[in-house]
Amino acid sequence: MPRESTFKPLLFTTTLRNPERLKWFMAVLKNYNKQDLTDDLAEEIAGEIIRIGLYKPTRLSDAVKRKIKAKEPLTDREVAKVLHDNPQNHKEAGFSKGWPSRFDTWFKIAKELGFVFYRACEKIQFSGIGLKLVESEHSEFEQQAFLNAFVKYQSNNPFRRVRNENVPLILLLEVISKLNADRDFNGTGISKLELPLVIYWKDNDAEKLFQRIKKLREDFRFIPSWEAVSDICRNEIMEGQDIVRDNKSIMVDYPDEFIRKMRLTGLISLRGGGRFIDINKKEQDKVNYVLENYSAYKKYDTEKTYFKYISTVDSKLISFVPKQVSMFKQNEILAKWVRIYSWESIKKELLNLSKGQLTKDEILKYLSNPIRLEFLIALAVKSKFPKVKVIPKYPVDDEGLPTATAGGVGNNGDIECFEKENGILIEVTMSEGRTQTMMEVWPISRHLAEFSKKADNSMCYFVAPSIFSDSMKQIQYVKQTENLSISPKTIEEFLVQLENNTALYSEQ
Repeated sequence: MPRESTFKPLLFTTTLRNPERLKWFMAVLKNYNKQDLTDDLAEEIAGEIIRIGLYKPTRLSDAVKRKIKAKEPLTDREVAKVLHDNPQNHKEAGFSKGWPSRFDTWFKIAKELGFVFYRACEKIQFSGIGLKLVESEHSEFEQQAFLNAFVKYQSNNPFRRVRNENVPLILLLEVISKLNADRDFNGTGISKLELPLVIYWKDNDAEKLFQRIKKLREDFRFIPSWEAVSDICRNEIMEGQDIVRDNKSIMVDYPDEFIRKMRLTGLISLRGGGRFIDINKKEQDKVNYVLENYSAYKKYDTEKTYFKYISTVDSKLISFVPKQVSMFKQNEILAKWVRIYSWESIKKELLNLSKGQLTKDEILKYLSNPIRLEFLIALAVKSKFPKVKVIPKYPVDDEGLPTATAGGVGNNGDIECFEKENGILIEVTMSEGRTQTMMEVWPISRHLAEFSKKADNSMCYFVAPSIFSDSMKQIQYVKQTENLSISPKTIEEFLVQLENNTALYSEQ
């Protein structure tokens, strides 16, 4: 018999923390669309995910480790051995223990968000928006796909055994709106220290939650202790009925994951060095539409009826045609952030990305790695060459922080720079290995050909954590056949380039 539903804090899976990672997992699964999900097929899919390096088990031979480090795909025999050597001591409801349960752990968030439906021994069924998400090279659409899901996402949806009854995004937006409308406060949204109350809240009564946060501010201003907030969550909201959770989980880990998911919608901005979460004023019209149309919602009793609801496209939120990103004041916005982040801090964060290390920065940690790379590279150039006009093509919120990657909208590249009569295009990617070669080089040549029309002299830097050998060969081929100058650089090499040269433009 299924376990009885209980009240729980809102916990999104952390297995697939970044949307880009979810998209790559779904790209593998798409090859099995409409096939019956047997245990054998689940294990085969797991093997394909391991083959291309999306998941790295612990027991690996030295030869396999070298291949993974070199971003080379594994052979069938190597995949079979990795699967055999790494039996998964893991069990999910409705799935056999082992790799089938691991499959469910990877993909359940995609199912909850309406991208793909599956059950053991039934056909894998991608929704229309799920297929578009996998196939799209338009990052703004990816943001809209998550918005389309989260405006409908219910805490007690049929995929979860949870009694809490609200739509977390709607509850958050309503509470922030009430806090900002209160004259006693300074209109900066909700404090990160107050977010646990939203995460634990049992219903959709935003007014009652607003009043509780207001009392918390009366008692502690904007700096309540971890113990005070945790006590409210454990004993006041949960009435002592929750399992034991440590204060760090309640005050740091849960809010961090919640913020990451909510920022996927493009409606949320960071303020006060990441201490406050607010509505993105550039999206106020969209916020108004969402609150007007999704504050009242219908409950669904079955997984399939709920999936149909959450996967349905709201044409007011989704556009399958990319918009041209406004470049107004982008150069000035970067100058502002350069005053906040010194060259040494920018360099440190880029080296962290290069080495796959986590950031501790209270703002950057909420930007996924690809978005963070574009932002930091633009900052690095502006920091070292303040007179160069630097125009990143990513969309930004009202604080000037990127909300998505540039995504090649309108055949543009990632970052356009102008140094007198010279034009420098900078293309960045976190992709490595064969994925880098397949997905990056040919679009770069198209973008550079288009960009060349904007300057007398033009060239391109291609920046990534590592440059795959096949990518180098393609770049040489493009130079010989199309006379386009592309300079591939690792992140570390590009930093050296910026530090040791007096001009950004470089003759190749």
